[in-house]
Amino acid sequence: MLFLFFIFNLHQYTTLFFYYCVIIRGFKIYFFKILIYFFMKKIILFSFLFLNAWFSFAQKQMPNVNLVNDNNQTVNVKNDFNEKDKLYVFAFWATWCAPCLNELDAINELYDTWKTELSMELVAVSIDDTRTQKRVKPLLNGKKWTYTILLDTNQDLKRALSIANVPYTIVVKNQKIVYIHNGYSQGAEIELYNKLKEL
Repeated sequence: MLFLFFIFNLHQYTTLFFYYCVIIRGFKIYFFKILIYFFMKKIILFSFLFLNAWFSFAQKQMPNVNLVNDNNQTVNVKNDFNEKDKLYVFAFWATWCAPCLNELDAINELYDTWKTELSMELVAVSIDDTRTQKRVKPLLNGKKWTYTILLDTNQDLKRALSIANVPYTIVVKNQKIVYIHNGYSQGAEIELYNKLKEL
């Protein structure tokens, strides 16, 4: 009797076993997909962090780039700004960049005080290309800034530092980049000053 019962219900058992195998197998495939996805994310994240750390390390050293100043004299940004423990603030700007001009105007009002309290020098690097370079000197004559002015007409330094947009500020100490800031808003010059005191 039991044998007949088993025979008659064999089809149901087979179907259940089939579904069981499909479900278990599907679960295993899904599980392995999740596992692979998890490890791939970890690998990608690790690679990103490694590359980011590598690029950060690579950019800590000031690049060996020659520019000209507003008197058309050649200046090396690495070797000519290397006084021991002195802070060099490289502010990248352009004549067409209103926030850049606002930043440099704001710092200019405090610059004499900064220089008496800190061993520092601000180097204003114009990234105006050949199309707008002719505007630089008239603007400088009107501004009367006392900064060191450098012209990055070919944007060699801008590329070497991977600068995407201006205003962009880097602080260099002993030929190494110790601080980076991008953008400007009112009052940011005070934040910069406080940061310089920490360095």
